[in-house]
Amino acid sequence: MNQIITRFPPSPTGHLHVGGARTALFNWLYARHMKGKFVLRIEDTDKVRSTRQSVDAIFEALAWLGIDWDDGPYYQSKRLHIYQEYIQKLIETGHAYYCTCSPEQLDAMRTAAKETGAKPKYDGTCRNRGLGQTPNAVVRFKAPLTGATVLQDTVKGHIVFQNDELDDFIIARSDGTPTYNFVVVIDDITMQINTIIRGDDHVMNTPKQMLIYRALDVPLPTYCHVPMVLGKDRTRLSKRHGATSVTAYRDMGFLPDAFINYLARLGWSHGDQEFFSRDELIEKFNLENIGRAAGVFDMDKLSALNADHIKATPIHHLSQRLIPFLKKQGFDAQEGDFLEKVIQTLIPRCKTLAEMAEAASFYYLDSIIYDEKAAAKFLKPDTRDSLTRLVQELETLGVFTEENLEAAFKSVMELTGLKLGKIAQPVRVALTGKTASPGIFEIVEILGKNRVMSRLRDAVAFIDHRS
Repeated sequence: MNQIITRFPPSPTGHLHVGGARTALFNWLYARHMKGKFVLRIEDTDKVRSTRQSVDAIFEALAWLGIDWDDGPYYQSKRLHIYQEYIQKLIETGHAYYCTCSPEQLDAMRTAAKETGAKPKYDGTCRNRGLGQTPNAVVRFKAPLTGATVLQDTVKGHIVFQNDELDDFIIARSDGTPTYNFVVVIDDITMQINTIIRGDDHVMNTPKQMLIYRALDVPLPTYCHVPMVLGKDRTRLSKRHGATSVTAYRDMGFLPDAFINYLARLGWSHGDQEFFSRDELIEKFNLENIGRAAGVFDMDKLSALNADHIKATPIHHLSQRLIPFLKKQGFDAQEGDFLEKVIQTLIPRCKTLAEMAEAASFYYLDSIIYDEKAAAKFLKPDTRDSLTRLVQELETLGVFTEENLEAAFKSVMELTGLKLGKIAQPVRVALTGKTASPGIFEIVEILGKNRVMSRLRDAVAFIDHRS
C-alpha cells in the first residue's frame, strides 16, 4: 500500500476557524494513524484578500493545537510556473482550449438557456475553433458532453454527476491566473496527495476536479467529504453561536488537547467513548467512523470536556499554561510548589484556565476586597468574637498543618459554642472575599501564617469600622 499523504490547504484571508481546524485535525490524525505524511499548503492566490497576518494567525492556531506538518508550507502564489506548465499540457493534448467570448456573449448564452429552461452555462462556441493565445482569451477545460462522472466518497458513498450538467469551465483567466478547481488538482498531483478529507461544501467542485485528473491520466485520490459544523440551532456555525476563531478558545482558557478531542468528536466516533487523549485519537482515528450527520458545536459540552482534561493533566503542565492567565490579571506567578498547591485546590472547581486564574486570584492579592453580600452576611459584629479567638489560637501555632489547624478551630468551637460552619464561613470571606472557595484548611495551609493572620485581623478591623 502506498504511503498515505493528506493535506490541509487554508486560504489566508482571516483567522483559522473551527470548521477549518476540524478539517486540519482529521487530515493530521489520519496521516499520523497511518504513519503517513501531512502537507500544509497556503492557498494565497487571492491577492486582494490574502495577507501575511492571516498566514501567521493560521500558523499560531495550528501550533496551539499541536498540529505539525511533514511537508510545506507551500504557497500557491509561488507556484504559478507549475500551473502554467500543466495548462499548456492540457491545451496540447486537446483537453483545454482558448476562448475569446466576450462578457456580453456569455450573458446572451445564459439568457437564451434560461428562456428554454436549460441550465445557464457556456455553449461551447470556441470549443473547436482552435484559437491561439490572445490578450483577452481565457482557457477552458473541454468537459465530456455525455456520460457521467461518478464519485465514490468514503463518507457519502456513491454520487453520480451527469456530464451534460457540467460546462467547459475556465481553468485560466484572461490575465493568466489559474482558477481554484484547476490549481488544487495540480497541487495535489505534484504533492502526491492521495487522500483528501474536506468539508462537504466542496462536493460540487469534485466532478470538475476528477475530470482534470483523468485528462492528465493521474489516478484519483480517495475522497472523504465531511459534514459541516453547525451551531446549536442547526445553522452553519457563525459568530452568533460564539467565537469561531480557534485562538479565541485558547484565550478563553481551553486546553488544546480538550479542544482537539472535542473537534474530533464533531463528526467522528469510536463507540460511546467521549474522552480521548491525543495519543488515543491517533491510535483510533479512521475514515470509516466519520458520520454523515453534521456536527453540532455546543459550548457547554466543550466546557465539560475541558474540565475533564484539566483533571487529567499533570499539575506541572497546568501550571505552565495557567501562568499567562494569572499574569494577565497582574499577578507575578511563577512555577513551583506554591502554584501547584493552588492549582490542586482549584482543579475540581474550574472548567477553563481563565476560570482557574480568576478563582486563584485571592491567593495572590495583597489585600482582599470583600463581596458586598458576603461581607454583609458574614463579617458583622456577631462573628467578630470567633474571628478574634481564632487569631489568638493561630498565633500560638508554629507551622500550619491540617492537624493543628483542626485543633485550633475545634478550640474556638468549644470556646464559642458554635459549629464549624458558623466559624468557617466568616473565615472564608476574610481570607478570599467570597462565600465559595476551596476547603478552609487547604487555603490556610497554602496562604501561610503571615498572610492568614493579616487577613483575619483586617476582617476584624473591617467589622469594627462598620459597627
